[in-house]
Amino acid sequence: MPADERSFQRLDPGAVQKTVDRLVMRITRRFPDRNLRLVAAELSGLVGEVSAQSSVDRRRNRAIGLACRVAAITIVTIAITAIILAIHDALPESGEVRGFQWLSVLESGIADLVYASIAVYFLMSLPNRLTRRRLLALLHRLRSLAHVVDMHQLTKDPERLQERFRGTDATLTFTLDAAKLENYLDYCSEILSLVAKTAALCAEESTDALVLDTVSEVETLTVGLAREIWQKISLLRAD
Repeated sequence: MPADERSFQRLDPGAVQKTVDRLVMRITRRFPDRNLRLVAAELSGLVGEVSAQSSVDRRRNRAIGLACRVAAITIVTIAITAIILAIHDALPESGEVRGFQWLSVLESGIADLVYASIAVYFLMSLPNRLTRRRLLALLHRLRSLAHVVDMHQLTKDPERLQERFRGTDATLTFTLDAAKLENYLDYCSEILSLVAKTAALCAEESTDALVLDTVSEVETLTVGLAREIWQKISLLRAD
């Protein structure tokens, strides 16, 4: 398959990184005194972490996988050898074999096979479990970042620009006009969309069911939060 066709079947971490970095610059130029730019910069760091750690994981998993395969072969060999020796010791010199004499051999052989199987499963799944733990930690940070974005837009209500709005002593100071408020909300929506794309990058690194479910949860969360933001933007445009 040509390289240009393969590029449309997977998210390109480099393209996501460039998009996030460009968004950071756009927010910084328009809102240099707002902390929203720091949120976008944090997302840029997470995208870079996903890209950097994926290559590290591949090298580490190859080394660990090789060591685990050697250990698994060793365990299986020892288990088979132990069963053969047990059978050999159980054989009487007269050649007459009774059923009850094999009971202890059978129990020992089954136990050896069970323990060997558990050990082999543990060793062979170790690389995937290490990758899953790292990706779940990243997804947890992405979920938290989405909630931080929601906190930034939470008090940015279009109704505060209406003439009939009357604040109280506890009302926060509002310095954005309609155009700036729309830009601010649009940036929040873009950050949420890129949070979902970063989560999708994690899904590219693993087919683990728990990772994929968590990615889906992050995407659902960002879509729901973005929908609330676009409702505010629609109210602004209606006015």
